[in-house]
Amino acid sequence: MKPDFEIGDTVETIDDNIKGVVISIENQLVKILSEDDFELTFQAHELIKITEKGLSIKTDDLKKVLQQELHTNRKIPIKKEKHTNKIEIDLHIHELIDDARHLSNFEILNIQLNKAKQQLEWAMDKRIKYVVFIHGVGQGVLKAELQTLFRRYENLEFYDADYQTYGVGATEVCIY
Repeated sequence: MKPDFEIGDTVETIDDNIKGVVISIENQLVKILSEDDFELTFQAHELIKITEKGLSIKTDDLKKVLQQELHTNRKIPIKKEKHTNKIEIDLHIHELIDDARHLSNFEILNIQLNKAKQQLEWAMDKRIKYVVFIHGVGQGVLKAELQTLFRRYENLEFYDADYQTYGVGATEVCIY
């Protein structure tokens, strides 16, 4: 069975909010270029065509999807309290690069600080309220340098992260 798509058609996924333009079709696999300029591949039955009039859905296809949804025994996820407005950044060097044996302590510190600054500014841009920087205990050099970095920003405050969760090796930043 040949998909009802042609190269150049605008499509959207059924289950996700992904839109794009068809760039290739091979058997039942349809490759699209998403609005975010990512090339993604989907099964033809996972996509619907969007026309100038709106969505183009065949009645039989819609019935099949609805019947599948009714007959699948989906587990209803238990809602857990989650802090979507809080992220953790692990600054241990082995989490940032593959091999640090050839680096000096100064180079390692600079890599960690650059990552911290990059992640902090990304969190500010994404309006994330809390960021936990896991720096470890060590001699306290990274912690002191992080505090110096954080003092440069007026719209945040920082403090030791929750002791029960992180021990003494983490600093939490609250962004206003």
